[in-house]
Amino acid sequence: MQIHQQRRRQDPHFPRPSRSTPRPNRRLWRLRSRPTPFHRSPHRGPDPRRLRRRRPPRRRLPHRLLPSPQDLRNRRLRSPSPSSPFRLRRAAHLITDKDYLDKFKLAIFRMKNLPDSDPRSFKNQANVHCAYCDGAYDQVGFPDLELQRILGKLIEDDSFAIPFWNWDHPDGMKMPSIYTDPSSSLFDKLRDAKHQPPTLIDLDYNREDPDYTDKEQIDHNLRIMHRQLVSTARTPELFMGLPYRAGDQPNPGSGSLENVPHGPVHVWTGDRCQPNGENMGTFYAAGRDPIFYAHHANVDRMWDVWKAINKKKHKDFTDKDWLDTSFLFYDENKRPVRVRVRDALEPGVMRYGYEQVPLPWLKTKPLVKLARSTKEARGRKLEEHVEADVAASFPLKLKMAVSVTVKRPKVSRSAAEKEEAEEVLVVDGIEFSRDEYVKIDVYVNSAGHEEKVSPGGRELIGSFVSVPHKHKHDKKEKPITTSLRLGLSEFLEETGAEGDESIVVSLVPRKGKSKIKIGGLKIEVRHIHVDTCSDRSTVSVVLVKHSSTGPLSTLIQTVRRTFVVSVKNTFD
Repeated sequence: MQIHQQRRRQDPHFPRPSRSTPRPNRRLWRLRSRPTPFHRSPHRGPDPRRLRRRRPPRRRLPHRLLPSPQDLRNRRLRSPSPSSPFRLRRAAHLITDKDYLDKFKLAIFRMKNLPDSDPRSFKNQANVHCAYCDGAYDQVGFPDLELQRILGKLIEDDSFAIPFWNWDHPDGMKMPSIYTDPSSSLFDKLRDAKHQPPTLIDLDYNREDPDYTDKEQIDHNLRIMHRQLVSTARTPELFMGLPYRAGDQPNPGSGSLENVPHGPVHVWTGDRCQPNGENMGTFYAAGRDPIFYAHHANVDRMWDVWKAINKKKHKDFTDKDWLDTSFLFYDENKRPVRVRVRDALEPGVMRYGYEQVPLPWLKTKPLVKLARSTKEARGRKLEEHVEADVAASFPLKLKMAVSVTVKRPKVSRSAAEKEEAEEVLVVDGIEFSRDEYVKIDVYVNSAGHEEKVSPGGRELIGSFVSVPHKHKHDKKEKPITTSLRLGLSEFLEETGAEGDESIVVSLVPRKGKSKIKIGGLKIEVRHIHVDTCSDRSTVSVVLVKHSSTGPLSTLIQTVRRTFVVSVKNTFD
């Protein structure tokens, strides 16, 4: 009422409410605002000039989270000059330099105290992750690279670099101590109280704390790292993910690194007492914890490490659609910039790099625990592992563990053939709710005995992990449908199953039971092209479902496809 009186005093043309005419209720307004039938003349809108006079008093709105395309005027991020200071990212657990630590704390403190109207504020940078984490890419260095520049600007140090959480090394498998001081700006109270130092991180975390000794946990973590970056990541597509273009499903298929260890580290760090595992345990709030940027700095580092493992085959994609994909940010000077993927692929070009630390997981291969052939796996007693109702045809609800025999397209491949092509297991049509923590472990030739296989066991060839979102989504929103691809070649060699015509695949839901659907299983032979521009695959699939009460049923499907490889690299 006061606003209306003030407007009438300022503007004599401001309309006065009529006492004789009642105000239409909201329901009537909605009915009247519907489109009119085609045979009626359309309703004319109000005169824009009159609307301008009737605007309410101006209020100062907070700065936009992301710049609009109109703000950019073709302004792209410029690479730093080769003579500019080099920013060295250090392992967080090795930081002993008090001057550096004081600068880091001061920079975060100043960033958290910036007003919401400043796009560089810590709150706004955290929301950038929330804005881009759903159905978007996450190129190398971002969002942590932009935050790194902002921090350097706030303390006037062009050489400042954020540290990385070195969770792939035994000495770094604890929450870094620099983030655990309650009086520090690096501290976040919404972290799991039971996972504070000296508790070791579990890279296979199922939201249940294991009872391993420290030595056993370190051993498991190292073997998991080898599996995710070496064994099942022999091609760019397996490491980084499937093509993702406009109009596609939000999640066509994540790469090995995004599933594990990226996902479990998020959930392990978040506070289990919060409704959604805030902050790190859910996508919308993860960027509110300063340790998020150390975690993603190590994810970024793993990309560089993966490319260095095999420089001939481990290369970035050259697909133009991927390279020209762009994102909008505000830089350290509050200027809107457009960042293309091709602009941020090489850390050296962006004038930052990583402290060199040992990689003990490179030579720590997963251990074979059970049978060395499919024949032995089939001969095991399944013990209610798969019941008749679960052994129905795909798609099926993954209420409990299920085992399926999948025929291979080709057996006894030569060394040259293995060098040219990777045999890939595809778990297709994975349907689940985006707001639930989902984890599915995939085993081969271990039917009925998965609990005997440790997280670092060879029979566990990979996992599907989805970190929950839970942030103002429509309750009627459709579930996400995606897929999982895991390399098989190294497993077949290590277990002596190269000559088998089929393998027994077991899917074990660890989290999200009864809310997961599986569309099917198949094996592809993916030809590895060094140029990474195109990828052709021949698929020959035979699915034989185990049944403890009825005869074996067979579904035969032969498919030939041609794929153009891009990448969806959603690390968050």
